Amino acid sequence: MSTEQLAPPVASLGPAGWMRKNLFSTWYDALLTVVLGSVLTLAVFRVAEWSLTEARWGVVTANFRLFLIGTYPVDDAWRIWMSMTILSVFAGVSAAIYGGGAIRTLSAWLAAGQALLGGLALVSGMGPAVAGALLLNATAVGIAFMAGLRRPVSRRTLSLAWLASVPVSVVLLYGIGGPALPIVGTNLWGGLLLTFVLAIVGIVLSFPFGVLLALGRRSDLPVVRTLSTAYIELIRGVPLVTILFMASIMLPLLLPGDIRIDQVIRAMAGITLFSAAYVAENVRGGLQAIPSGQIEAAHALGLSTIQRNLYIILPQALRAVIPANVGLFISLLKDTTLVTIIGLLDVLGIGRAVLAQAQWFGAHMEVYLFIAAIFFVMCYTMSQASYRLEAALGVGKR
Repeated sequence: MSTEQLAPPVASLGPAGWMRKNLFSTWYDALLTVVLGSVLTLAVFRVAEWSLTEARWGVVTANFRLFLIGTYPVDDAWRIWMSMTILSVFAGVSAAIYGGGAIRTLSAWLAAGQALLGGLALVSGMGPAVAGALLLNATAVGIAFMAGLRRPVSRRTLSLAWLASVPVSVVLLYGIGGPALPIVGTNLWGGLLLTFVLAIVGIVLSFPFGVLLALGRRSDLPVVRTLSTAYIELIRGVPLVTILFMASIMLPLLLPGDIRIDQVIRAMAGITLFSAAYVAENVRGGLQAIPSGQIEAAHALGLSTIQRNLYIILPQALRAVIPANVGLFISLLKDTTLVTIIGLLDVLGIGRAVLAQAQWFGAHMEVYLFIAAIFFVMCYTMSQASYRLEAALGVGKR
């Protein structure tokens, strides 16, 4: 009796098989594919035709410096490039030392973004100095990465260097007075510079504040628990625009007449206080996901409350809420555009100011597409870094 030899199962369908299975499996699937494909193709060709023949991209190239640094003095712009060089070097070294996919993704996108901005600066006529500075910063990421691989430094030293870079960057951007570093008021900050500053400060400060609020809401002390809960519910019950208006208009009325807080500082405080309440609720969800048995085991080992939170509870809780917090930080980045309402010229405010110029009337589509592309790249970078970080930490798998 002969036995029939069966062919091994097909491991992959291939492009044609995938299309037959997913796009043309039935007659109505095929009809829907053809209709939607035709509409999409027509739209792509129409957009491409408009971009190449009708769009006035001169509104971007002619005002590229404003989109990039606002009205920051041109003679002092080297301080911005120096701050970016510090960021580029530390990003490259961090990618080499930590080796995680998330950090390497952020570093690669940082280098690519600076190279792209350098090319745009050269095309827009900002001069070879600005373009060269941006391209040099993009190259610095790769050089620092290779140097970090050959001569690694300790993670403790790298962390201290990152902490030290914050006041150094602030001093470079704002100045200390005198001919070397004259003070550049924050009223001159604008464009991508202001957007980055607001977003980075909001993310960096709201995260620890939100963690403390989450711990306070679960505290055994009634006063701490009540105050934390009241703050979280109050802030989450009002929109960010209200907080910004309060910080910009109401706060100066409550302060003594001789005290004036910078408007950018007030915007940073409003964004930080608003985001911290949402971070607190995300972290609280992660804290509630920790099995009670682990907390009881920590009690049995004689660990203090601080030790339990630092070594057992928080590491697991923060890992579990990475997707929620990254989504929140992406929203925070986009919400920085609301500061245009209180008179700050971030990248969106610069776009509105450019459109007020007589020679660029009607160029709304070009300006807002350029701004949308900037935010898409930044948000996409953050989301991809989040996915890689989740994969490295095994979020949802272990």
